[in-house]
Amino acid sequence: MESVQNIKQRFEIIGNDPKLNRAIEKAIQVAPTDISVLVVGESGVGKESIPRIIHALSHRKHGKYIAVNCGAIPEGTIDSELFGHEKGSFTGANAERQGYFEVADGGTIFLDEVGELPLTTQVRLLRVLENGEFIKVGSSQVQKTNVRIVAATNVNMFDAIEKGKFREDLYYRLSTVDIPLPPLRDRKEDIHLLFRKFASDFAHKYKMPPIKLSDEAVNFLQKYRWSGNIRQLRNFAEQISVLETNRDISLATMQSYLPVEGTNLPSVIGKKKSDSDFSTERDILYKVLFDMKSDLHDLKKLTMELMQNGSSKVQEMNKNLIQKVFGQKEESSLSNFDDDHRMNGSASQSETEQEEFDDDDDSNYLMAETVEEVETLKLEQREIELIKKSLERHKGKRKAAADELGISERTLYRKIKQYDL
Repeated sequence: MESVQNIKQRFEIIGNDPKLNRAIEKAIQVAPTDISVLVVGESGVGKESIPRIIHALSHRKHGKYIAVNCGAIPEGTIDSELFGHEKGSFTGANAERQGYFEVADGGTIFLDEVGELPLTTQVRLLRVLENGEFIKVGSSQVQKTNVRIVAATNVNMFDAIEKGKFREDLYYRLSTVDIPLPPLRDRKEDIHLLFRKFASDFAHKYKMPPIKLSDEAVNFLQKYRWSGNIRQLRNFAEQISVLETNRDISLATMQSYLPVEGTNLPSVIGKKKSDSDFSTERDILYKVLFDMKSDLHDLKKLTMELMQNGSSKVQEMNKNLIQKVFGQKEESSLSNFDDDHRMNGSASQSETEQEEFDDDDDSNYLMAETVEEVETLKLEQREIELIKKSLERHKGKRKAAADELGISERTLYRKIKQYDL
C-alpha cells in the first residue's frame, strides 16, 4: 500500500493538514474494493483528486475512467448521456448512442455534483448501484454493466433529502464510505504552500520571475476567508503573477486584488427581510402576486353582485377595478351586458330568473374564470421579462442568471426552451 506522501507527490496534492491526510488515507484504503464512495466538500476544494486516486490504486486502473459533471448536463438529455439511447427514441436521435455506463464497463465513473441529478435519473442510477442493470432511452432491453461509482457533492444531502430533491435510499447506496474534504480556510498552514506552488507554476508558464509576498501579505493571505477555496487562490495567484511588474508583493498590493470579505458573495441565505423591503425583482413579483390575488377576490364578489341584481351603483363604484383586470375591451363587453339586461327588464329580475342563477354554477363563475386566465397570462409575461432582464445583465451566462433568479441552471434552461427565448 502506497503512503500518503507518495500519493501527494504522484497527484500533485499540496498540504499537510491532518483532515486532508485523513481523506487521502481513506481513499487509499477503499481503492482495492468496489464499494461506492461519496466525496463531500465545498466547491473548489479539489474533490476531483479523490476519485482519480481511487481509480489509479484499484484493480480497474487499466479500465476507463470517466468524469461526469451532472450539474452541467440539461435535464432532458442526462439520461441519454449516462445510459445511451436507441435510434429514433426522441427528436434528434438519428443514431444509436452508447452511454457512459456502457462505455466505462469494467472501469470507474466519477459523478460530480451528483446532488443536481433529476429524480427520474436518480431512480435509474439506483438500479445500476443495486444490480448493475440499466436500460437505454427508447429501449426495452435490460443491459448489464460493471462499473465503480465515485460521487461528489457540495450540497447538504440531508437538507436535499428533507426537501424531496434527493432520494434517501440512493444517498445511502452512494455513501457506503464518506470522504469529507476540508475548506481552505480550515487549512491555514497550507495556504502559503499552495500559493507558492501556484506562483512557481505561473512563473514557469509565462517565463517570468516568481512573485514573493511580504510577511504582512503572508499573514493576510492566511487569514483571508477564500470562499472559492483552492480554485479562488489559484486564480488570484495567476492574476497577480501576470499583472504585477514588481515581483515583491506588499500587503496593500495584495488587498487591491482581493474583494472585501462579504462583498464577493450573494446575500446570506436566511437573512430576514421586512415586508416592505422589495429590493429585487423577484420580491416585486411576489408583491404583485399578492395584490392580484386580493383584486381577484374583490372582482369575484363584484361579478356576483352584478349578475344577481344588475346594480348600476355597484358597477360605478368598481369601474376602476374592472378596467385594471379586464382592460378596455372587457369593460365595453360588461356595458353591453348591462344594456341587454335593461332591454329585457333585468333590473327587476323575476323569482324564476333568480332561481336559474342560483342553479347554474358555471354561469355564475364564467367571468371569474376569465379573470384567472388573465392572471396566468400576466404571470407568464412577468416571468419571461425577469428571465430576459437577468440574461441581459449577465450577457447570456445562464449560471449567473440562475443564481440571481434563485433557481437552478437546469430549471432556467427549461424555462428558456419553454418560452423560446
